[in-house]
Amino acid sequence: MELKVNLDAPHSMGTTIIGVTYNGGVVLGADSRTSTGVYVANRASDKITQLTDNVYVCRSGSAADSQIVSDYVRYFLHQHTIQLGQPATVKVAANLIRLLSYNNKDMLQTGMIVGGWDKYEGGKIYGVPLGGTIVEQPFSIGGSGSSYLYGFFDEAWKEGMTKEESEELVVKAVSLAIARDGASGGVVRTVIINSEGVTRNFYPGDQLPLWHEELESHNSLLDILNASSPEPMNIQ
Repeated sequence: MELKVNLDAPHSMGTTIIGVTYNGGVVLGADSRTSTGVYVANRASDKITQLTDNVYVCRSGSAADSQIVSDYVRYFLHQHTIQLGQPATVKVAANLIRLLSYNNKDMLQTGMIVGGWDKYEGGKIYGVPLGGTIVEQPFSIGGSGSSYLYGFFDEAWKEGMTKEESEELVVKAVSLAIARDGASGGVVRTVIINSEGVTRNFYPGDQLPLWHEELESHNSLLDILNASSPEPMNIQ
């Protein structure tokens, strides 16, 4: 039987990206799975991209589109910093992404979360979803995995959280999305930005919390095959 596959059909793309403000800065987080339909093209990609020393962006949607927007904005911000003689603010970076996304909304398939810290407004999070809208939010979630997280964040997020509480919330949320969303997976990466600088953290898949019906990670397929399993059910 001949299997007909339309290679020109649009591919489903998925991810989970999160930005959270806390008392003193922001925490950005993302999974690491880059998918092309049902095929995992990259299981350890980095979706948190540096724009300046104090501003980062989380990318979702088309990897190519989000990467080219990030490259353009990084270039513009470099010129902006040279002209002003000081680092660009988070608002300037977010508005540049908004401008490119809106002016090219018919050609781009990407949603982004901009987060960072500057001396004027402190830690800020801006969501720039598909189409080029810009929204300042205390926390922002995006990607296919965000569908599973809205109720969770309404309950779990609160004002005045510490840096440790915020990062714990981000890692927990991304791990929950990985458990429920087939297009999210791999490892969890976080970026903490505050007045002291930037800290990057990495959480491998076997260190993430397990959720309902999730299987523990194994080093080899043989570990699963050799593990004791229940007897098959008898069907009369």
